[in-house]
Amino acid sequence: MDWLNKRALVIGAGLSGQAAVRKLQKLGAEVFLTDSKSAEQLAGIEDIRLDTKHLLLGEMPEFAEINPELIVLSPGVSPKLPLVQEGLSRNVTLWSEVELAMHDCPALCVGVTGTNGKTTTTTLIGELAKLTGKPTVVAGNIGVALSGQVNGLGDNSIVVAELSSFQLEFVDKLHVHIGVLLNLTPDHLDRHGTLENYLEAKAQIFKNQTPMDLAILNWDDPRVRELGTKLKSQVIYFSPTTFLQDGISLWHDDIVFAVKEKKTMIPIISRKNLQLRGAHNLENVMASAAAARAFGLSWTEISEGLARFKGVEHRQEVVGSFAGVLFVNDSKGTNTDAATKALQAFDEPLVLIAGGKNKGLDFHEFMKVVRKKVKSLILLGQAAEEMEQAAKDEGVERIIRVSTFEEGVEKAISEAKPGDVVLLSPACTSWDMFKNYEQRGELFKELVRRHYREPIQK
Repeated sequence: MDWLNKRALVIGAGLSGQAAVRKLQKLGAEVFLTDSKSAEQLAGIEDIRLDTKHLLLGEMPEFAEINPELIVLSPGVSPKLPLVQEGLSRNVTLWSEVELAMHDCPALCVGVTGTNGKTTTTTLIGELAKLTGKPTVVAGNIGVALSGQVNGLGDNSIVVAELSSFQLEFVDKLHVHIGVLLNLTPDHLDRHGTLENYLEAKAQIFKNQTPMDLAILNWDDPRVRELGTKLKSQVIYFSPTTFLQDGISLWHDDIVFAVKEKKTMIPIISRKNLQLRGAHNLENVMASAAAARAFGLSWTEISEGLARFKGVEHRQEVVGSFAGVLFVNDSKGTNTDAATKALQAFDEPLVLIAGGKNKGLDFHEFMKVVRKKVKSLILLGQAAEEMEQAAKDEGVERIIRVSTFEEGVEKAISEAKPGDVVLLSPACTSWDMFKNYEQRGELFKELVRRHYREPIQK
């Protein structure tokens, strides 16, 4: 599409919105940027080259002030916003920032979505993609806006994009050549309303696939498995719990690739050779192996790449062992399913720091796991009262409420004994106390190291 001299409105002036502005400017569009936040609240906004007529901060403009022909929505902006709804009623083209980023990019696109494991899988696929020797970009919901990374890429390049349900709600022409749907558990119901709506948004990743493309799906999730029967693309399933005669699964302790028609079973890697901890990471490894095979790596290259991978920051990241206590930063555990998987990765006694802003989730099932795995539960943030009630309902014995994050970390340290694990896995977003989960995780690491007078590692 030609956006030269067309009027484009970007809603949301964070990193994604700023990258979208720059992309649209390169396409020759007349760009407007709006956000309900003020300039002082928006990092990097001073670098955006827009005059006061086109930079509308502090409040949302009226639709008629701009009459845009394209609206680009940042991930955190609700589509229920009146400005967006009026655009939809007028049949204005509505894109996410990733749609804008990829609409003229000829690179092979690998898209990763799911409730949990997206960042780990995206990062791992990116590391495997680099082994091909091809120019590789890893961006999207992982914390780097896609629009600012893909300029100049050719058809010999690989883009690995983490895609959230928010980014997939308004897929138009976005073509994901290799699409991964890791899992689906209740999340973001405050935005999507129902699990069915949430799945529908996730499934948009496959909307424009052809029979030449590949969908990588979790066999163990009935909803995801059923989705595979409706797709135009080729489908490969993975399962950490069921041996698959067609697909990637476990055979004893080995991850294997089996093809029933050819009566073959190829060992990929022993789970003992993986550095990623926890059964849930088998999903991430299997999906990554399938993607890497699709873009041309040998099984030997894939095995070596998987064995080297240590994980990502803020996802079950080991901060260190101090006074016999292991400290683990899982700040990216922003929902109950992610936090449950983090708990299940450890056999040691756990002191858990949890709480933050709830996303419309019920905590009772999570607290059943807490009762079995956690010796001391430290609760903080907006959801603390709701979490405490669920914990009491499920028989959790040691519950401690704190007012600040700093108090929570100190209390966790005092509760822990040699041989214990102090785990930050909040089961909530960070938005009530922090700007993002990264800031929360960084503060956790800093407070732990400061307490034990260890140097802060940057």
